[in-house]
Amino acid sequence: MAQTPKATPVVGIAPDSWGVWNAVDPLQPGPEQYLSEVSQAGFHWTEIGPFGYLGTDAGELRDKLASHDLSVSAGTVFTGLHRGVTEIDVAWEAVSEVAKLVSALGAEHVITLPEMWSRDESGHISSSREFSAEEWSNFLHGHNEIGRRLVEEFGLKQQFHAHAETQVGSDKEIVRLLEGTDPRYLNLCLDTGHFSYYFGDSVDLIKRYPGRIGYLHLKQVEPVLMAHVLKNDISFVDAVKLGLMVEPPHGIPPYAPILEAAQQATPGIFAIIEQDMYPVGDFSKPLQIAKRTREYLESCGA
Repeated sequence: MAQTPKATPVVGIAPDSWGVWNAVDPLQPGPEQYLSEVSQAGFHWTEIGPFGYLGTDAGELRDKLASHDLSVSAGTVFTGLHRGVTEIDVAWEAVSEVAKLVSALGAEHVITLPEMWSRDESGHISSSREFSAEEWSNFLHGHNEIGRRLVEEFGLKQQFHAHAETQVGSDKEIVRLLEGTDPRYLNLCLDTGHFSYYFGDSVDLIKRYPGRIGYLHLKQVEPVLMAHVLKNDISFVDAVKLGLMVEPPHGIPPYAPILEAAQQATPGIFAIIEQDMYPVGDFSKPLQIAKRTREYLESCGA
């Protein structure tokens, strides 16, 4: 008997790939350009980007998206849950705002990210690179609670995004997160570029924790520049300005084996393209990169 093929990953793109890091910023392409060009590039799924970038009125945004044949896969929000139980309600105020909007737009996911390290005026890191035992306890408990509220109040799934220059970025730290949280309330948004930033193997992680990979961000880093950045402790923001995140297939990791492993682990998983390039400079550049990236993903079987 022939086997029924598994659903392939659902590919989309995010405002990050147009150099969008802030809700309002003259250094970024505007939302109308973004929505129009995402559609021109052949995509049908997008994230909402920084809260407010595409607007906050669900009805108006639904009409805008429909006019470009687009749907929303997720929203994102930064949190600081390592600071203690009082931070849960602070974080929830921001998380629930995003959740309300994306839920109204038919999305199923909220992506949470940890706060990035602080740097002083000279560029030196002025906060701890690692959580203390108490901060880890606060962090794990807080994310379980945020995830529980998302499920019970909105029917949404929390996908945690490990990030460069945070206390949760390496393989060991991500494993500690996964083993210390409830899969009902938190799974992983695996960002392939940020994981590679600390020499993580995305395919290996997917195979070790197939039930915990709930979402993908597809991103590549340029390895020679990455070595220079890490050796000289160059900030992530400055590394992006130097061109650390590159158009595929010019960096690592390759996408085909990741997509294959993710498809087997989580059929129909969202695979959202992100290429950090803030500030983008030439506003005409993202559309051409997005078109080429879509062609590359098709060559990878997506």
